[in-house]
Amino acid sequence: MATAVPSQRPEGDISDAFASLSGMDFKPLEPRFAEIKRQLISGKGEALYSSWVRLLASLREEIPLIARLGSKVIPVIDFKDIDNASPKFRAEHKKRGVAVIRNVISRHEALDMKQELRGYIAANPHTKAFPKDSPQVFELYWSPAQIKARSHPNLIKAQRFLMEFWHSKDPNALISSSHPLIYADRLRMRLPGDSKFALGPHVDSGSCERWEADGYGRGHVFDSIWEDLYQGVGACSASRMFQGWLSMSETAPYEGTLLVNPLLSRATAYYLLRPFFTPKIAARDPTAETYDEAFLTPENWQLEPEPTSWLHGASPGHCQELRAALHPHLNLPSSMVHVPKVQPGDYVSWHCDTIHGVDSVHTGSTDSSVLYIPSCPLTVANAQFVARQREAFLNGWPSPDFGGGVGESQHVGRPGVEDVERVNSGDGLQAFGLKAFDGEAEGLTSGQREVIDRANKILGFYH
Repeated sequence: MATAVPSQRPEGDISDAFASLSGMDFKPLEPRFAEIKRQLISGKGEALYSSWVRLLASLREEIPLIARLGSKVIPVIDFKDIDNASPKFRAEHKKRGVAVIRNVISRHEALDMKQELRGYIAANPHTKAFPKDSPQVFELYWSPAQIKARSHPNLIKAQRFLMEFWHSKDPNALISSSHPLIYADRLRMRLPGDSKFALGPHVDSGSCERWEADGYGRGHVFDSIWEDLYQGVGACSASRMFQGWLSMSETAPYEGTLLVNPLLSRATAYYLLRPFFTPKIAARDPTAETYDEAFLTPENWQLEPEPTSWLHGASPGHCQELRAALHPHLNLPSSMVHVPKVQPGDYVSWHCDTIHGVDSVHTGSTDSSVLYIPSCPLTVANAQFVARQREAFLNGWPSPDFGGGVGESQHVGRPGVEDVERVNSGDGLQAFGLKAFDGEAEGLTSGQREVIDRANKILGFYH
């Protein structure tokens, strides 16, 4: 166990991740971003414009369908059926990037977790939360309930099922979607009537980095966008394949729940291409929620004559946010739909590039409580992260990707390794980086065997 807190990010809460919650306005960025944009599309102008026109046509077809179906557009499956998922579910999940898995954990277990959380928070009133005057999102990563949920055999099986939808073009790729790793995230306990935790449409994992060569460009994540192949979004190269949460409440639409934009490939292509295009004739009302066809028509849009430093909705150090005025063709009031009503123990999952948000007002009569639990594959970089995260767990510090400080190191009732082992002594301990992976198991590819070997060395199980 370490004796000193390692280098951490600045202390803070969830509001620090969002420009809108931090009181910032969206505006042009520093001049270097104009040059980044210029380099990304150099020599590709005509092809990119043709791609843009096709993309807008596709959005005009898809968005009315989503608006008509609403929550029904999101595929749903029961946990007991995931070993034999139907072709329809598989196809819709790939297209939408969102899914609800019912009954991953029993209702009584999920409700017990919520009661345990309340007790942990009450025993530790110094726990940080947002907003301060009415806590909704708690800076907790190592509570007993979170430990139990992340290491639960059913939850890990559900994550494995979801991640195996991903694939790599390289059979020797150093990645295994069959070996989930823990990514310690926060939790939400949203109260009826709340309007402060009002996260508008956004995408996790940074913003400006999506266009930068030293950001997502290092993994060539979005190369197909710049090469006029927007249908190819979703290549297997992210550290978090899916974001997700486990429900601890019965929550219906408008009751403080999640909204998603189930247009995964097209919406991703749109918010990445949007900064390169500008309207010839501006909208009559730039503050409107929806726009007329004359403004939206492809004939009214052109490549910027000279690249600007605008990256619409992007701010350094914050998530990518989306607004009707900045992303008019997405028709966000119609294309953002609620997830179906959830029960305690249901798991909601969405692709890491999916646009999502939450109800601006919680109009329900009971709490809307969830544990954020993403799905992460085994990779070399993820093993390195888990090694640092394991140290944070053992010491009670915040998860390495979040605000720093002493975290839960002084919290009463904070669990340890034995608590993980008690829930799941197999892949639960492995997911936490507390037990070596089996590189000799049957059915592994050469890439899986190699990444397991490297991960076990990184995690200190052998040299």
